[in-house]
Amino acid sequence: MLSIDTNQNPPNSSVVNTHRILVVEDEDVIRDMIVLALEEEGYDITAVSDGRTALNLLQQEEENPTATATEFDMLVLDLMLPQVNGLDICRLLRYHGNIIPILILSAKASETDRVLGLEVGADDYLTKPFSMRELVARCRALIRRQNFTSSSSSSVKQFRDITLYTQECRVTLGEQEVNLSPKEYRLLELFMSYPRRVWSRDQLIEQIWGPDFLGDTKTVDVHIRWLREKLEQDPSQPQYLITVRGFGYRFG
Repeated sequence: MLSIDTNQNPPNSSVVNTHRILVVEDEDVIRDMIVLALEEEGYDITAVSDGRTALNLLQQEEENPTATATEFDMLVLDLMLPQVNGLDICRLLRYHGNIIPILILSAKASETDRVLGLEVGADDYLTKPFSMRELVARCRALIRRQNFTSSSSSSVKQFRDITLYTQECRVTLGEQEVNLSPKEYRLLELFMSYPRRVWSRDQLIEQIWGPDFLGDTKTVDVHIRWLREKLEQDPSQPQYLITVRGFGYRFG
């Protein structure tokens, strides 16, 4: 059973916290206690009871990067969930480049289970039963760490095996340096800044070559082909630079 520290100081009702946390827990009592504890700390909480609903909410966030109403700063995730389990959610989020901090909750307390949870992408692992005070402290620490990372490494963009260092104008694939031309680099930087957004050829021309460019839009296709040859394991079946027929290109 979960425990609440009765010596905990009463919540400060004047706390104003703009951070949003998605809580995914299928046990009603536990979910309600977590929501209450985090709301008392001033966090804005969305709570769901199954993995499919959680993935749908996170997918909406990715597809609408300017819709701040669906942005989450952290994910509190139970492992044993209906429809889609917590480990699969972690794998999917990390595979698609989502770096949201994830705190796993689980009754599985063995070292093997904890290591597995961390290896698939979780940032922290809390075993049941736990105190609400510890849960809140871990959430606070993960959000603080994420805020520091975002502010200190905003010049680094990463998606799967590709890392782009904006201040150094260089790109690595895994541990290997990738030699890109200036136009190739700027194309990749634009794509990585807006993963999964579809860009038409005309939009890419305007963004990279400028509105005064007089050449053919096929130059975009040429540069995409060159990027694929340098980044894709199999350029004929790209995993990063995807053609969206009738519209243009997207990244990821």
